[in-house]
Amino acid sequence: MPLPVLAPLSGFVSIEAASQKNGAGLAERQIREVRLESRVLDTLTSNEDAVAVWERAVRRPLPPAVMGPLLGPQMLAVMPLAQSLGVPILTLSTNPRLSEAGNPYFFRFLPSDAVAKAAQARYVVDKLGARRPAVIHQGMADGQAARDELAKAFTALKTKPVLEEAIASDATDLAALMVRLKAANPDAIVLHLTAASSVLAVRQARQALPGVPIVASIAMHQPSTAALLEPAELKGVCAETAASPASATEGPMKEFAEAYRKAFKAEPDAFAMAHFDAMQMVTRIAADLAKAGQAVTPISVRTGLSRDSYKGLVTTYKSDGKGNMAHDVQIVCYDGTTRIPQLAERYDAPPR
Repeated sequence: MPLPVLAPLSGFVSIEAASQKNGAGLAERQIREVRLESRVLDTLTSNEDAVAVWERAVRRPLPPAVMGPLLGPQMLAVMPLAQSLGVPILTLSTNPRLSEAGNPYFFRFLPSDAVAKAAQARYVVDKLGARRPAVIHQGMADGQAARDELAKAFTALKTKPVLEEAIASDATDLAALMVRLKAANPDAIVLHLTAASSVLAVRQARQALPGVPIVASIAMHQPSTAALLEPAELKGVCAETAASPASATEGPMKEFAEAYRKAFKAEPDAFAMAHFDAMQMVTRIAADLAKAGQAVTPISVRTGLSRDSYKGLVTTYKSDGKGNMAHDVQIVCYDGTTRIPQLAERYDAPPR
C-alpha cells in the first residue's frame, strides 16, 4: 500500500522533519498487517515546493492517504489539492488554523497549538506562579499563530506578558533581544520556536537571565535539540509535548524507543512516535477494510479516520469533527544533569 510522506527535510525545521522521516521508516519496518511503501519526499520550506512535491507524489491510482508536511503554510497550500482529489492528508503540524479550514480530508496527529499553548500558559501561571512572563516566538506564520494562542491563554489566566518578541528563523544572535529581555525583568520565559532557534534562545537566555525558568514548545523536548546544549544549560528548562518516548522506562513506549535507537542510533521524540502512530492507524483501517472484503480507497480510509478511535503509543486518537486527532499535552522538564527530560505535568483532555 503506498503512503507518500511529504517532509521539509531541508531548511529551518530539518531536525523535526528528520524525526518525521524516521517515524515513517520504523513504521514501514514494523507494520505487518499491510505491506506498506512510504516514499519520503523533501518539500523544502516554500509553499511552491510543497505543491510541486505533492503533484509528483500523488498520482493515479491515488494512494489511500498522504502524510503531509510539518509546516502550516505548506499544509494550507496542499490541503485544497487533497480535498479536490478526495485524498486524506495527515499531518503533525500544530498550526491551529488548519483545522478551521473546514477540510474534511484533514487529520492532525499532534495536539493543535490551541490546546498545547493553553497547557503551556497554565503551567507557567499555575505551577510556576509566574505573573510577568516574556513570550518569544518564531517570526513566521506558524509562530504568529502560536503567539495568538498564547495571548488568548494568558488573557484567560489574567496574566499579561511583559514582553512579546518575534525572531527570524535564520537568526544567529539574539544579543539585542537579550538586552530588552533583561530590562523587562520577566519571572518566566515562554518560547515557541523551532529546534535551532530554541537552542539559540535557551543558550543566550541562560547567560542573560540564568535563574529565570524557561517553558518552551515541543521542539525543545527533542533529544536532538537538547544534544546541542550542555545539561547545565538545560536546568530549569521545560517543554510542552505530546509525549517523551526517550524518557520511557517501561511498556510499549520503551519498546518503541529501543527499536528506534537500534534502527537510527538516535533518541526518539514525539514527532517520530506520532508519525508512527498515524501510519499505524491508516494501515489498521486498511487491514480492517480488507478483512471485511471492502475496497481500500481514499474515501473508505477517510471514513475510518473520521469515525474510528485508535489506541496508539502516544495517545488514543479520535477526531473532534475538525480533524484534530490528539488532545493531550505533557510538560517535561530538565534537571540540569541529563539531556533526557522527565514528566512534570499532564493536561489530559476530557474523555471523548
